[in-house]
Amino acid sequence: MRILIAEDDAILADGLTQSLRQSGYATDAVSDGAAADLALSAQEFDLLILDLGLPKVSGLDVLRKLRAQNSRIPVLILTAADSVEQRVLGLDLGADDYMAKPFSLSELEARVRALTRRGAGGGATILKHGMLEFDQTGRVVVVKGHTLDLSAREISLLEILITRSGRMVSKHQIVDHLCEWGDEVSSNAIEVYIHRLRKKIEPSGARIMTVRGLGYCLQRDTSTQASGG
Repeated sequence: MRILIAEDDAILADGLTQSLRQSGYATDAVSDGAAADLALSAQEFDLLILDLGLPKVSGLDVLRKLRAQNSRIPVLILTAADSVEQRVLGLDLGADDYMAKPFSLSELEARVRALTRRGAGGGATILKHGMLEFDQTGRVVVVKGHTLDLSAREISLLEILITRSGRMVSKHQIVDHLCEWGDEVSSNAIEVYIHRLRKKIEPSGARIMTVRGLGYCLQRDTSTQASGG
């Protein structure tokens, strides 16, 4: 999952960025509304964390433009505790949630998890694919009662594939959702990540199919299911 933080307080933005990265999210940050507009028009994100008091272009104007373009990206507003009218206006303009400053990072991360699940098309916290279970809240993967030893990037890659189960996912889509600005990720690197993840989830009966020129698709290994029945 890839998150854009639009926040002009450098210390707060850095704290949010580091915290979310440690939780396995690809996170980019901008410090004004004009940069937020540019980033949102050039890149696909899974969530926008939006401060209303941005310079150059206000957070409300960023949100207004985003919804006018029929974008359905989940938006979490950050706002000063006493700006009740702005909070109400932000929600009316299409924000999905808001947090008043100051706030706890643990609560923000809980809301981020809820909004990214909603943006992925459902509210389930555990996604099942054959014998594989992916806990979106704890960000762990379990097969037959055993937790798989996956890196943060491998977990994020599996999340991309499992939330699009049965559909083709291109390398370009993977890079868009997996990598931050400045990451130098080659086509070969994506193949390496896929190879490592494929080997680790094989015991679950889930398979990552490769279609040359198109991308990857997470499919159920029906032969494993049949032999178990």
